[in-house]
Amino acid sequence: MSILVTPQTRLLVQGITGAFGARHAQLSIDYGTQVVAGVTPGKGGQIFEHRGVKVPIFDTVAEAVRETKATASAVFVPPPFAADAILEGIDAHLDLVVAITEGIPVIDMIKVKRAMQGSTTRLIGPNCPGIVTPGEGKDSHGGCRIGIAPGYIHKRGHIGVVSRSGTLTYEAVFQLTSRGVGQSTCVGIGGDPVNGTSHLDVIQMFMADPDTHGIIMIGEIGGSAEEEAAEWIKAHGTKPVAGFIAGATAPPGRRMGHAGAIVSGGKGTAQAKFDAFRAAGIGVSATPSEMADTLLKMM
Repeated sequence: MSILVTPQTRLLVQGITGAFGARHAQLSIDYGTQVVAGVTPGKGGQIFEHRGVKVPIFDTVAEAVRETKATASAVFVPPPFAADAILEGIDAHLDLVVAITEGIPVIDMIKVKRAMQGSTTRLIGPNCPGIVTPGEGKDSHGGCRIGIAPGYIHKRGHIGVVSRSGTLTYEAVFQLTSRGVGQSTCVGIGGDPVNGTSHLDVIQMFMADPDTHGIIMIGEIGGSAEEEAAEWIKAHGTKPVAGFIAGATAPPGRRMGHAGAIVSGGKGTAQAKFDAFRAAGIGVSATPSEMADTLLKMM
């Protein structure tokens, strides 16, 4: 099993005719993902073709879903228009929208969050690397890749990875794979202050997934999402969890890379998050290079 995406997931790519969207649509097709539609307003009726796979392009998400039965979307749309692209997916009742776009205005995302109240659509991101459920073997048969993560570093197995940082997601995955240890699903939730899916959301799904036997949780300074996840793990966790927090040396009050990685009012510090991890029985990795080993020692 896995969480959120499976080989049956039917993906549409919003912004498939742009250079970035096109490149990652190709990589997802190569990985074995069912890419069934593209959406670019004004280019409906065209065909996106890669290695014999012909993907029809539509003007709207609603039309694409109606014609292709797409169940998930990857958003590769410029920041000024990305919130509307997400809302299109919500209005079309997609199961999942993965927003890769970085730099979406916070006020736009607040509007999106309001629109999602009562919706059945789950949003991952924005400003995230996406999600990968690894397949079997070198050709990743049976896998699903949505976003920008390098599929070739993944290996099918039983460790769940959830992270605010894209590059640290890849680091954790590569460490595991290098040790011969595979992953069930890897989720990059993004580093923006207003996002769709939290650490806690993903942790709860991993805990309920019988195919996930251990979890690596990677956080950053800023906000309280990691502490909330740790509190839930302390009360309800049934599987080993190892954690790392990036930004321990960041000066207070200064934004560090991700829009959500800012410490203010004494809250959101790396030390507070490490303390919460230890109190919950989460194995703390002192450096990024020890994430996989910390979990494997616990297991």
